[in-house]
Amino acid sequence: MKRFVCALLFLLASIANVHAQAPFYQGKTIRIIVGNLAGDAYDLWARIFAQHMGKYIPGNPTFIVQNMTGAGGIIAANYVYSVAKPDGLTLGTFGPSMYFDQLAKRPEVQFDWARFSWIGTPEQTEFILIMRTDTPYQSIEDVRKAAQPPKCGATGTSTSGYYMPKFLDEGLGIKFNIVSGYPGGGEIDLGIERGELQCRNLTISTYFAREPFLTWHKKGFVRPILQTGKKRDGLVPDVPSIYELMDQLKTPEGTRKVATVLLAPAVFGRPMVATPGVPPDRIKMLRDAYEQSLKDPALLEELKKRRWSVDAVSGEELAKLAKEVVSQPADVVEQMMKLLGN
Repeated sequence: MKRFVCALLFLLASIANVHAQAPFYQGKTIRIIVGNLAGDAYDLWARIFAQHMGKYIPGNPTFIVQNMTGAGGIIAANYVYSVAKPDGLTLGTFGPSMYFDQLAKRPEVQFDWARFSWIGTPEQTEFILIMRTDTPYQSIEDVRKAAQPPKCGATGTSTSGYYMPKFLDEGLGIKFNIVSGYPGGGEIDLGIERGELQCRNLTISTYFAREPFLTWHKKGFVRPILQTGKKRDGLVPDVPSIYELMDQLKTPEGTRKVATVLLAPAVFGRPMVATPGVPPDRIKMLRDAYEQSLKDPALLEELKKRRWSVDAVSGEELAKLAKEVVSQPADVVEQMMKLLGN
């Protein structure tokens, strides 16, 4: 009897030890909250990671993607920041320029951009401004000289569709009529096709990788008229950059500093974050899995089919950049807000 009791205690202790050593993520589900509509590039990237990240996390958790749209991504960002538990089971991806709304002290913002737990971005995303070719605006110079400004579509104030034409308008004197409040990029595209809009801002990688832009470009329905990189991208070598434009217009140094803050979203790219306060060991697991996923042959093959490429930035680098952009001097922030009409 004594031997039986000892054996039973040993067995129970062994079971308890096994459970104690089981990976945290074993048997669990990780949600990726997407602040964009299904089918947008942020959503597609999230679904790609949902297919591959789990195999590189101890315990092999499952992943699900949940779209939580509204207010240009602010609803999703607020949820990940202040509603989700800091247990590493909720990730988020949303627009890379949402810190603009924080700098503007918008009352609906409930997050601190610098305090998110940054996981990484798969690509850096320089932007281009595209214009319907059946309009009088054949170049950015035509827009600058036009008596009637073109209409550009946007979802929210923290998206490139809003802040890029707004900066050109308020900062460089190139007038645009910005129509905001569209639910997503697809609705903006329909607006362009219907003729209620003439232009929109989007990433170069998206423009050359998916419909309807591939068909639009091939048929000459739209043309790029401006890009944001310091150097012209090889895909649009004939399109001037905003830096060339600022040189041409002899833009003051203060406005150029504002441009630097405005263009930082290109580095944030398609960011993935976790809730603040997630234990460091879990953040490391997530970052490692994220980086390993981007080397996965199956993922790379999928990107090849989509005509996408990897130009990743680590979570550690994004965390440093996040602190930098929300710690700007008051005069820069003030001018930035003034230029954006806040």
